[in-house]
Amino acid sequence: MNVLDKIKNRVISADTTVIQALTKMDVEMVKMLFVFENDKFLGILTIGDIQRAIIKNVDMNTAVLSILDKNKIYAKISDSLEIIKKKMYELRSECMPLVGDGNNLLDVYFWKEMFSDGKHARLDKIDVPVVIMAGGLGTRLKPITNIIPKPLIPINEKTILETIIDQFKEVGCAKYYISVNYKSEIIEYYFEHLDKKYDITFLKEDKPLGTIGSVSLLKGKIDKPFFVSNCDIIVDQDYRDVYDYHVNNKNDITVVTAIKSFHIPYGVIETGENGLMRGISEKPDISYMINTGVYIIEPQLINDIPENTFYHITDLIEKVRSKNGRIGCFPVSEKSWTDIGDWNEYLETIRK
Repeated sequence: MNVLDKIKNRVISADTTVIQALTKMDVEMVKMLFVFENDKFLGILTIGDIQRAIIKNVDMNTAVLSILDKNKIYAKISDSLEIIKKKMYELRSECMPLVGDGNNLLDVYFWKEMFSDGKHARLDKIDVPVVIMAGGLGTRLKPITNIIPKPLIPINEKTILETIIDQFKEVGCAKYYISVNYKSEIIEYYFEHLDKKYDITFLKEDKPLGTIGSVSLLKGKIDKPFFVSNCDIIVDQDYRDVYDYHVNNKNDITVVTAIKSFHIPYGVIETGENGLMRGISEKPDISYMINTGVYIIEPQLINDIPENTFYHITDLIEKVRSKNGRIGCFPVSEKSWTDIGDWNEYLETIRK
């Protein structure tokens, strides 16, 4: 098979914008693209490259050529198959391009073709506590939540709550705190009779405490950074990358954000004083970061959450900002975030 046939759905040109590349990854459901200038192979663009660019505040309409990592390791003609496999294994690379003279792309080796188990997983694990906020009424999913609490609504063979836990369990998280209120006895009963390989403690809210208020119940119980997640969202992201960013950036809070893009089908005009035109953009793509409902929080911030008080995560964020604390944002693509607390999204999710 011709090499271009193997990657035809993953090819982009050097002048493709960052937001266009991110959108293509979503459409093709991949985390890696091949960048060409005319017929010349320039390199691989990964979701990690895009995330690092966004964190550095690179304009989303910038061409991907400017964020391409020129130091990526590729296979050479002189490499044996065993050496290529070794490179892929050490880098945990989804694929390995084989390049010849002049960076000419000769072939592409994919992980699932090179390793019999087909699994592509990092070896390192993190043992980080996870708090899941599962006390809401599930209003958007009525009438089903009149009978079944939202955390127990099924996604294929498992409940929403189990699906979220499995994502964290996959990266090494073993200790879970589940904040419950509405129909809490049903949720507790379900997990008490579940054959599970993780430790769960339920935090009982006697009254609704907002999106972070119940975490005050963990004072003195957590002494390291911990994840907080809503119970109705799924994020297609390796949470170890989020944790690494949080620690390396010395953040007080890290917010996982989704890049939401809007295409404006008209010329957008910018004006200044006295209505004088300052510029015009023809049919631009405008992007925003939106809150996905997943966070990493430093343990000392638990003391800043008032006890037995309705308190939102936005209140805590503003409090940290007022003290000049560090609030980091880790971006994921729009389609990497699914809000299954909404009927349309839920139905689309179970159809996949």
